[in-house]
Amino acid sequence: MSTESLARFAAGLRFADIPAPVVRRAEDLLVDWFGSAIAGHGARPVETIAAFAREMGPAEGGSEVLVGRTRSSPYFAALVNAAASHVAEQDDVHNGSVFHPATVVFPVALAWAQALGASGERLLAAAVAGYEVGIRVGEFLGRSHYKVFHTTGTAGTLAAAATAGHLLGLDAARMQHAFGSAGTQSAGLWEFLRTAADSKQLHTAHAAAAGLAAATLARDGFTGAQQILEGPQGLAAGMSQDADPARLVDGLGTRWALAETSFKFHASCRHTHPAADALLEVMRANDLRDSDLASVTTHVHQGAIDVLGPVVDPATVHQSKFSMGTVLALVARFGQAGLAEFDAHFRAAETVALRDRVQMVLDPEVDGAYPKRWIGKVTVHTHDGRTLQGRVDEPKGDPGNTLSREEIAAKALRLAAFSGAASEAEMHGAIERLWSVARAPSIGMLLGAKP
Repeated sequence: MSTESLARFAAGLRFADIPAPVVRRAEDLLVDWFGSAIAGHGARPVETIAAFAREMGPAEGGSEVLVGRTRSSPYFAALVNAAASHVAEQDDVHNGSVFHPATVVFPVALAWAQALGASGERLLAAAVAGYEVGIRVGEFLGRSHYKVFHTTGTAGTLAAAATAGHLLGLDAARMQHAFGSAGTQSAGLWEFLRTAADSKQLHTAHAAAAGLAAATLARDGFTGAQQILEGPQGLAAGMSQDADPARLVDGLGTRWALAETSFKFHASCRHTHPAADALLEVMRANDLRDSDLASVTTHVHQGAIDVLGPVVDPATVHQSKFSMGTVLALVARFGQAGLAEFDAHFRAAETVALRDRVQMVLDPEVDGAYPKRWIGKVTVHTHDGRTLQGRVDEPKGDPGNTLSREEIAAKALRLAAFSGAASEAEMHGAIERLWSVARAPSIGMLLGAKP
């Protein structure tokens, strides 16, 4: 029974079991997540969810709400921090599962670790458990699932339950009940993209909070479905046509899926990154300017067409991050598609003109490699009649083309400066604490949240 095996692993994992390079990678992912969470400060959907949490939750507690520098219960702190870290489109992604683990794992890990006074080792072990579970659930649900469902909202609920359950010390049986309760609450549909709705932040907020609740209920004896993943009326039955139960237990304890996770360089949907990097390669190699581009064809996998295709004329900054044309236009104009570029230029006439000259076409090679590999291929036609090809096999941020600790820190500082949520000195202090979190006897407040 795959659900049982996965629950046994999540409950039994110990910090000493985790190889040192995986621990270091977990620290890097934690710092990267922190920057994304800070970037959510001031974003209207995030502030709306934060106001809801203030109205419904306690005015004080042991867990930190980063964007408000307030405290609350673990439930509401995780809810807000998960929403905040998924709005800038800079949070990490695991290619094979098409899942953003950090945004549902670290809000829960931080909230319960702070409330419990848990050590840094316990926080990291819980986070690793969450990554390993969530990634495998995403891989198990397959490509057909992702066509309709936002995997971070669905698999993310199980990842959050594994994280919380580990910190709460659930045994394997209760962890399995937590998975049952988490899975029955799994939700998140891509339809929101068509109308620029705010649902994406709700997906991560709900996944983190629901997973946390499921684990906490299981601690107190609440029962859940025992085969929630592979059962005849479980997640796969209702949400997938190509589910593969073998993926749930693939290399448990030997293959560390967390180490396969990628950082996001551009502030946009990850499906745009391979093409963006390939376009940059062509432009740099041929000394091109954006004014030289007559048209750009991106050769993509079907998942990119499914997610990005509905976004034809983006109405908001967030929706524009799911527009292949907008992302490539910004990259061509400014050499990057960062928060500032989106905020100031996504509707500029020059951006829109180039956006409308970008098209996506399904490429058999790219589609065959996906989701394990995200290959970027572009064909560029210039105004002077040239046809140029560009290709990247590992976009910036992938494990084979990863970010250094200096680049991760610089990214977090840029995100904080953009949102105004923390000073440079505060960010440096928090980042240093997070990179040495494994040695921390307990997890305090990162930004001096009010008692």
